Order: sequence, then C-alpha cells, then structure tokens
Amino acid sequence: MTSDRGERGTDVPPGRPPAVTAGWPAVAYETLPWESAPPPGTASRAETRRHRGPYRAAVPARIADAELSLPSEVAAQAEEAAAEISRFDVEAGGEIAPFGAVLLRSESAASSRIENLTASARAIAEAEIGVGARANGAQIVANTHAMDAAVALSDRLDADSVLAMHRALMEDTDPGSAGRWRDAQVWIGGGRLGPHGALFVPPHHTRVPAAVDGLVRFMHRDDLPLLPQAAVAHAQFETVHPFPDGNGRTGRALLHALLRRKNLTRNVTVPVSAGLLVDTRAYFDALGTYRSGDPAEIVRQLSEASFAAVTNGRQLVADLRQLRRRWQDEVSVRGDSAAWRVADLLLRHPVVNASLVARELGLLPSNVYRALEPLTAAGVLTEFTDRRRNRAWRSADVLAALDDFAARAGRRGAGRPGSGRGPGGTT
Repeated sequence: MTSDRGERGTDVPPGRPPAVTAGWPAVAYETLPWESAPPPGTASRAETRRHRGPYRAAVPARIADAELSLPSEVAAQAEEAAAEISRFDVEAGGEIAPFGAVLLRSESAASSRIENLTASARAIAEAEIGVGARANGAQIVANTHAMDAAVALSDRLDADSVLAMHRALMEDTDPGSAGRWRDAQVWIGGGRLGPHGALFVPPHHTRVPAAVDGLVRFMHRDDLPLLPQAAVAHAQFETVHPFPDGNGRTGRALLHALLRRKNLTRNVTVPVSAGLLVDTRAYFDALGTYRSGDPAEIVRQLSEASFAAVTNGRQLVADLRQLRRRWQDEVSVRGDSAAWRVADLLLRHPVVNASLVARELGLLPSNVYRALEPLTAAGVLTEFTDRRRNRAWRSADVLAALDDFAARAGRRGAGRPGSGRGPGGTT
C-alpha cells in the first residue's frame, strides 16, 4: 500500500503526542519492543531472526485543529468535483427508489474490489437473498450493510458510529472483532511473523481510541471545504487503522457518511470507490504521501475519482432507464398491473424470490406469482432454481448493466499488498 520512503517522522516516547512539522503534520514514529515468537517448527531460523528485536510503529498526527492549506489548483479541482457530485446526486435522486439502492450496492462492490474481494453482480445479488454459496458475494453484501449504517449514522459521526459501521461489515465473517477497536499490533505488507520490514506499521493499539477521538473532532469542523475534509478524514482513518480487519472498507464507508453529513450528497451514494479503482496504485501512494505530511495528493485522488465515478454512475443510470423503457414495449399487461412494480423492483434487486417481492411491494403471497408471470414470459425474468419451494428469478439485463459498470471502472493499479498476519490483518 505505502512505503516508508520519503516519510518524515521521529521516534516519540509512548504517551507523548507527535511533533507537528511545518504545514500539515506528518506521522511520527516510536520504537517499541517485539516480544512475540513463532511456535517451534513454524518458521525457519533465518525468518525467526528477522522478526526479533524492536520495531517502529506510527504515531498518528494530531489533526483535530490543524490548518489545511492546499495548492490552488488542487483546491479548485476539489471544488469542481464537489459540485459534480452534488449535481449527480440531484439527477439520480429524482428517482431515488430504484437508483439509490443500486448505486449503494455498486459502491460497496467497488470498495470491496479495492481489497481484492471480487464477485459478479449475479453472485452479489444472489447472496442478498441467501441463494448460492459464494463467500465473496456475502462479504460484499456485508459491505453494503456497512454503507447503509454509515449513511444512517451520518448525523452522529462519533466513535460509536464508526464501531457500528465496522460491526455491520464484520459481524458475519469475524464476530469476535466486529465493532471493537483492535487490541494488538497490525501491519501492512512484510512478513507473517511480525512488523519488521512491513510497508507500514499503524499505531500501537493503545493509541487507537485517542486517535479516533481526534479524527471525530476533525470531522465535526465546519471551517473546511467539504471534499478535502472528507479526503483527509479518510486518509487519517487509514493511518490509524483502528481494526484488525476491514479498515479499508470501513474507511470508505466513513467517507460517505461525512459526505452525507455535510449535505454534499442527500439522495444517493456516489460510487467514489469505482473511481478509485481506475488507479489503485495512485490511491495507495496518496495515502503514503499523506502520512509524510502532504494531504494534497489524497485530495487530488478523491477529486479525480469523483469525476470518474459520476461519469460511470450516469452511464449506469442511463442503461437502467433504457432497460425499463424497453420492458415497457415487451411486456403486455395493463398499466396498473403489479408486474410493473416488480419491474421497478428489479432495478434495485435484480435477483428476487417470492418473499422479497411480497415484503418489498406489500403483495399477498398468492399474488406474487401472478405479478412475476408476465415478466418471465417476456424474458425480463428467468427462473433459475428448478425447485417448487424457495424459487428464485433473476434479470439478466440488469445484471449485465451492473457488470458493465464494474468493467468500466477498470483497475490499472496494483491491489493492496497482503497484510502481515500476526494478531490481525488489515484490509
């Protein structure tokens, strides 16, 4: 993700805040003892020797009241990007019922993809209703829950709300750590036995609560431009790395919570992570540059990602609108038929079963199949379960549009490096 190359910092005794350099404060470092040893027979002697002795861990900068000064061109680009996000939010929000949900799911999938968690639109949609057994799909659905929690908690944005986002993300895959600050050292890259030689070693776990409190204070400031504030808050969160796993996905959910809190978005979740996917290496490098005391690059990356995300999001919305118009010509039912309500539902949930349709549309179970039948006959829906009970249907057209969205996001840069797996990993 990042390297220590070019990072400023000095050793800081435990409990003492880092020094503040000129301009934006940089990460400092402290030297700590490493007392863990691998069980006999689990590593070579040479590898064991490499992970002996003290190591250096980051001490996060205190940013709660720091002055954020950006180059004029970066500030201007961020202002343009914020205006474009707001414009798209109004455009897509005019039809909030179908597009709010699909954009949220698309952002969750893109954020997960940054962490090398990939799944097709079909696998994700099937996981939402408990069909299929693809683990990645289920984890991406959990990320959608975290995004939902972020938006719902955006009016609070305190330490408890951050914990709630993480709990929504991790409660199924790692319930022991879900919604809890980490209680051990973690590291990014390097070896599996310890932090020695890691690309980045986040702060000692005893520093996490105070660092999060400082971040919360920063997010509650009202004297900063919105998009730069969100970019810096995200970079600071990733530097603190407060959880044993799920930091990247939680940090991007937090970014959306801040955009919603500041009223930059009011209706939909702009798929910013799909923009970051265009060049993940530049995104990770920008996080490293931030730690060296220069926040301009992460602001630039978020601005560029926002433009790319809005372009891609507009195409997805246009594709779905076109599909809906085409269905209007292909399905022969009355205008007041419940089949049209199901058609609108498919834009939000491209894989459905009878219970989901009944719950979402308030239909009696006996009327659900009557509403599905004309869509199936016209080829808008395809049944794929071959079971008399627990039947399910999917819309190939909507799934293809979602896969096209993911393909347009692309991925030029390398993904996040593997984590050292001591007491916990980092994604």
